[in-house]
Parts: sequence; C-alpha cells; structure tokens
Amino acid sequence: MSSLSIVLPAKNESNGLSALLPRLKAAQPAAQIIVVDDGSSDDTAALCAAHGVTVLRNPYSMGNGAAIKRGARAAAGDVIVFMDADGQHDPALIQRLLDRLDEGYDMVVGARGADGQASFQRGMANMFYNWLASRMTGFNVKDLTSGFRAVRSERFKEFLHLLPNGFSYPTTCTMAFFRSAYAVAYEPVPIYRRVGTASHIRPVKDGVRFLLIIFKIATLYSPLKLFLPTSGAFFLLGSGYYAYTYLAHHRFTNMSALLFSAAVIVFLIGLISEQITSLTYRRDS
Repeated sequence: MSSLSIVLPAKNESNGLSALLPRLKAAQPAAQIIVVDDGSSDDTAALCAAHGVTVLRNPYSMGNGAAIKRGARAAAGDVIVFMDADGQHDPALIQRLLDRLDEGYDMVVGARGADGQASFQRGMANMFYNWLASRMTGFNVKDLTSGFRAVRSERFKEFLHLLPNGFSYPTTCTMAFFRSAYAVAYEPVPIYRRVGTASHIRPVKDGVRFLLIIFKIATLYSPLKLFLPTSGAFFLLGSGYYAYTYLAHHRFTNMSALLFSAAVIVFLIGLISEQITSLTYRRDS
C-alpha cells in the first residue's frame, strides 16, 4: 500500500484549518500532513502545532506555488495530495482521488463543476483555459486550475523546477504531465464555501497574470501549435495587403515586407521554442 502525504499551502488560514485539520486526520489517520505557512500574520503555525501536524514556515510570503514546492520536497509519501486550507475541499473526497490513482493514473485532479467556481468571471476564465488546454493536448481537460489533486510523488517532483512561485502551478503541472505522457484523470468533486478571509486572487489586478497563463498553456505543451497559426496569419495578411497594393498601385510596400518578415520571425521563434521545450522534458534513461 502506498504511503500518503497531504500538503496544504496556507496564508492566514487559521479559521479554516481549525475546522479542517481534525476532519483531515480522521479521514486519513496514517497520512503525513504538511501545512506550509506562507508568511501568515495570524496563529496558523501555532494552530498546526497544537494539532500535531508538520508545519513549515516561510519567513515572508513567497507565493502559493512556492509553498507547494516546499511541501512537496518535504513529503515522504509515495503519493502526495494537494488541497486548499480554507475548507473548500472535503477530506472525505481524498479517497476518491486515491481510488482513481490506483487504476493506473499518475495524477488525478478534483474537477469542479460550474457551481464550484468562485465567481462568474473566474468560471468563464477557467472554461476558456480548459478549452485551450484541451485543444493543445488533444485530451478533455475538465479543470486545468484545480488545486485539489493527487499525484505520484516521483512523477511530480520531476517538474518542481518548472513550477512558478505564484498561483499558476496547477496549469504548469498539468501541462507537464500531458507533455511527458503521464496519465491524468479527472474526478468530479463538489466545492464548498471557503472559511475565513476572502480569496487572495484578484481577477482585475491579476488580469495580466491570467493572460500569461494562456501563453504558458501553449508553450508548456507544444509551442508550434501557438506560433505556427500566428505566423500563418501574418503571412496571409502580408499576402492580402501585397495583392491590394499591387492591383491598386503596382508596387510592393514596406508594410507587406514587414508582415512577411513577422511571419518568418514568429515561425522561427516557434521552432526554437519547440526545441527548447523538447529539451526541457527530456529525461536521461
């Protein structure tokens, strides 16, 4: 039977943890429970110590992804379960993820339904991410950004160097698993109302970050699938503009040359990115 570690990144989540930790220990009494205190200003660390769970303290906030990486390095289990510390994830559902993992998968993600999204805007953004990731990978990605997932420790730790320190670690992790041909499954789970302070994610403030996630989805899996259509679009624009200027003015303009040049440059960037991505995921046998 595989040993289990449960990692919970937490920043000022003492209210949520006070209710969650007893239920978590009751649901998985043999598991190693690790709470990564990401620079909390409340009594998160003291609360964890009182409940007898391992607590790793960051001297200042390093980000959700950084907390995940620190927890994963300290995890001794063959399987790691990541979940939020705010009470959104029911500890009783962990066994469902583990049962799916035993079917031969390398990662099982707790997939939220439409009613499990924090807001309408977040729900629409996640739907777009899921659609884009599905198009890129050829798999039905049901929840790209879910923080509730069970992974085989050995597999997950291969990609620690790729994970960002911010909130997009689930995106990076998922695309890395698909790229490396590790089996991924999605298990529908309900999401409950969070306990304590409001979410640390601000959709307006983090708009640029979410936009970067879209490009990360593409570049982490197959850059040419993003750059090749873009290059083709520049080439078609250049061809169309050249046809217009030739028929109207019988000349080749600087704008046409610029569009054709952009098509070549974007294609070459995509080709180089594809080679870099292949080297990134190459593992010595």
